[in-house]
Amino acid sequence: MSSAAKTVLVVGGGTGIGEACALALAQAGHRVAIAGRREEKLKEVAARQNSPFPILYKGADAADRAQANDLIQWGTQQLGQIDILINCAGINTARRMMADIDPADWDRVMQVNATSAFNTIHAVLPQMRERKDGLIINISSISGIRANMLGGVAYCASKFAMAALGTCVGMEERPNGIRVTNVYPGEVETPILEARLKPVSAEHRAKILQPEDVAALVLTVVQLPPRAHVPELVIKPTVQEFC
Repeated sequence: MSSAAKTVLVVGGGTGIGEACALALAQAGHRVAIAGRREEKLKEVAARQNSPFPILYKGADAADRAQANDLIQWGTQQLGQIDILINCAGINTARRMMADIDPADWDRVMQVNATSAFNTIHAVLPQMRERKDGLIINISSISGIRANMLGGVAYCASKFAMAALGTCVGMEERPNGIRVTNVYPGEVETPILEARLKPVSAEHRAKILQPEDVAALVLTVVQLPPRAHVPELVIKPTVQEFC
């Protein structure tokens, strides 16, 4: 591994943006480990990589604090240390309006989208503080800076929480050389689209962002030197309004 290569743990690396980030980073020569709730998906991603270092994987639900702690411990043992943590885990529910949402769905969306990020960040920070170096990238959403009915009450609230978490940790840990970047994608062609009540057409899917578009942005952030910090980035489809 070259001196420029980093060790990376991607949480939510089995599909969508997390998968694209893992493959792009591995292809760029970084050592990558991925985690998620569905181990079979992780195994498929690891089999697709074509890089000097195999992508490692572990099934884990980071919304569960004990599993998140075990995950960070595993990633540290496998990689030697975790230079970069990327939080990509995210879900939504079909019933999204306050009038019809199941409170249990609210709980699960908040746990997966916000609590899992808190858990992994909390667990990885001690080693980053000790080294006075580290990068955390949170894949939030435009719904985390502009609430909208498309995302719905639980998804928007969870992404606002994730954004605030990243911003606060970035301010707190800046003296320790730790950088936090919140990425706010607009619509992306990922499996989360399947949770919409109204099916998304193939034509619409072709016009919105693809996971590799977001991964390219993440790769750019990863390649910046420690002196450069990008707190926030918005990336959206050209056809999507930003208001």
